[in-house]
Amino acid sequence: MTYTKEWYIDNFKKLESKLNGEAKSDFHKIRKEAIEQFDKLNFPTSKNEDWKYTNVAPIFNYGFIPNFEKEEVDKNIISTNKIPGLDANIIVLINGKFRSELSEINSLPGNVTITSFRTAVKEHYNLIKEYFGKNIKQENGFIALNTAFANDGIFIYIPANTVIDIPIHIMNLNGSIQGNVLVQPRNIFIAGENSTAVILETYNSINEGTSFTNNITEVFLGERSNFKLFKIQRENEKSFHISRTQAEQKKNSVLTTYTVTTGGSLTRNDNNTLLNDEGCETHLFGLYLTSGSQHVDNHTLIDHAKPRCTSNELYKGVLNDRSKAVFNGKVFVRPDAQKTNAYQSNKNILLTKEASVDTKPQLEIYADDVRCTHGATVGQLDEESVFYLRSRGIPKEEAIKILIRAFAEDIFENISSEQIHEYIQKLIFEKLNF
Repeated sequence: MTYTKEWYIDNFKKLESKLNGEAKSDFHKIRKEAIEQFDKLNFPTSKNEDWKYTNVAPIFNYGFIPNFEKEEVDKNIISTNKIPGLDANIIVLINGKFRSELSEINSLPGNVTITSFRTAVKEHYNLIKEYFGKNIKQENGFIALNTAFANDGIFIYIPANTVIDIPIHIMNLNGSIQGNVLVQPRNIFIAGENSTAVILETYNSINEGTSFTNNITEVFLGERSNFKLFKIQRENEKSFHISRTQAEQKKNSVLTTYTVTTGGSLTRNDNNTLLNDEGCETHLFGLYLTSGSQHVDNHTLIDHAKPRCTSNELYKGVLNDRSKAVFNGKVFVRPDAQKTNAYQSNKNILLTKEASVDTKPQLEIYADDVRCTHGATVGQLDEESVFYLRSRGIPKEEAIKILIRAFAEDIFENISSEQIHEYIQKLIFEKLNF
C-alpha cells in the first residue's frame, strides 16, 4: 500500500476532531487553508528541478500517524542526549510536542519568552500572525503538510538589547512504541535588535522504530543582532527527515548556521536566508557523513536583496559504502544588491567506488558591482597522506579517521564552545567506526 495525500488528509480530519473549541480559532483557518492547498499540490518528484536527485517515494511506503497522545519516555533518555559538559537551557520535544516536565530552563533573562508553539498561538497571537509563514510559500506537499498540522513546536522571543549567555538546547526525541510516527514541529525564533543568542537543535531517535520528521523553523533577526543556530541530525537509519530553515535578516545582523547530518535513511535539509537590509552577514556551514544506503540532500538559498552584504558558505561531505549525497547551493543577487560579497564552496570525499554525490553550486547575479565565487570538488583521500601516517605506525583505519577529521575541521574551527566542538568531533569518529 502507498500512503499518499488521502492518508494525510484523513489524519487531518482526526486532528480536527480532537481540537474541540480550537477548531473555530483564527489560526485553525490557516491550517484548513493549508490542507486545501495540500490537496491541490503533489509531493515533489524527480521531475521537479529542486528534487531531481532525491526520490522521496520510500516515505510513502509507511503509514505515518500524527502523535496525538503523550508519549511516555524514560527520563534517563534526557541525560543521555545532553551535550557532555555543556551548560545550557534544555527544551525537550517528544515527537514534536513540548514537554515542560522534562525541560530544564534555568538561566534566562527575565524578559525572554520560551514556550510551546501551541501556547504561543493562544498567548502571543499577534506575533504569530505577524511572523508565521512570512517568507514561506506552500510550494510543495511537505511545506503545506507541516502548516496544516502545525500544532506544536517551540516559540522563542528575545527582546531588543538582550544577551543570552548560555546556549538554548532544543532536544528533539522522536519515535513511538505505538507505530510509525509523523513528527511535524513548527518553530519560530525572533531575535530583537542588538540581541545575542545560540540555539542548538538536536534530533535523535528514542528507539529503533521508523519515524518521519517534517520540520519547519522560521528565524527573524533584528538590526545588529548576532544569532548562531546549530542543527545536528543523528536519528536512526530507519527514519526520514525533511527540514526547512527560513531566515530573514535586518540591518547589520549576523547569522551563522551549522548543519550536521549523520543519521536518517533519507534526509533533506533546506536552508534559506533572506538578507533584507544593508550590512548583513550570513555564514552557512555544513557537514554530512553517510554510510550504508543513506541519502542526504542539502539545498541552500542565500538571497542578497540589499546592498553591501556578505555571505560565506562551506559544506563538506564524507560518503562511505553505497550512500549518496546531493548539494545544491544557490546565491541570488538582486539588481539593487550592489557591493555584494558572496563565497560558496562544496567539497566531498568518496571512501568507496559505490558512493556518489551530485553537486551544483549556483550563482544568479543581476547586479554588476559584486564579488562572487563558487566551486565544488569530489575526490578520494590522498593515498600519499594515508601512506605517510601508516609509515608512522598508525593503522589504516585510524589514519583515514585522522585525515577526515582534518578535512572537516575548518568548518568548526570558529565554534567558540569547546563542548559543542568536541561533541561534533565525537560524532565524526562514531560515524567512521569501520
